[in-house]
Amino acid sequence: METFTTLTAVAAPYCHADVDTDELIPHRFLRKPLSAGYGNFLFRDKRYAAGDREDAGFVLNQPPYRRAQILVAGRNFGCGSTREGAVYALRDFGIRCVIAPSFADIFSGNCVQNGVLPVVLPEPGIAALCTLLERQPGSQVTIDLALQTVRYPDGTSRGFEIEPSRKAQLLEGLDEIGITLKYAAAIARFENHYRTQLPWLAPAKTA
Repeated sequence: METFTTLTAVAAPYCHADVDTDELIPHRFLRKPLSAGYGNFLFRDKRYAAGDREDAGFVLNQPPYRRAQILVAGRNFGCGSTREGAVYALRDFGIRCVIAPSFADIFSGNCVQNGVLPVVLPEPGIAALCTLLERQPGSQVTIDLALQTVRYPDGTSRGFEIEPSRKAQLLEGLDEIGITLKYAAAIARFENHYRTQLPWLAPAKTA
């Protein structure tokens, strides 16, 4: 998993509340392999009108935001089903950070497992940021995970909270398996000691 330390990137304003995972990636695309490019399916029913024609009014189809790496959203982002494919779609599109007043718990955890930083800011702060981004399309926002700050396009900064374990995961670029493997040597020592104490539990040798 790619590390997340600091990010300065174009931020796209999509300040709608209760954006659910089926909006992020409609369920009909979840049968496809990841090699199909899940970023193509992000907000599929919003980004495209009938057929494959882009909706020019949708924020991620507008030239200033096509390469956005930060999405600014409304409260309860990622609600609905627990599908991890919603985060795959964000990450494959290029989104590394979502800023919102609140997230669905499972969605937030899925973000961290896939290198996407979920940042919680108070709703008034989100509204102010969206206003700035709408007035200045293509403006950049800076996220500093170590300092836990968001710097707005006007130069003001806001602090945010994050669980220490999640912060460490992102800074080190480790999912839960990677965290476990950090203790591989200690696990091996325990297993070897355990086998000496209970040798009858060792697997039988085959001829």
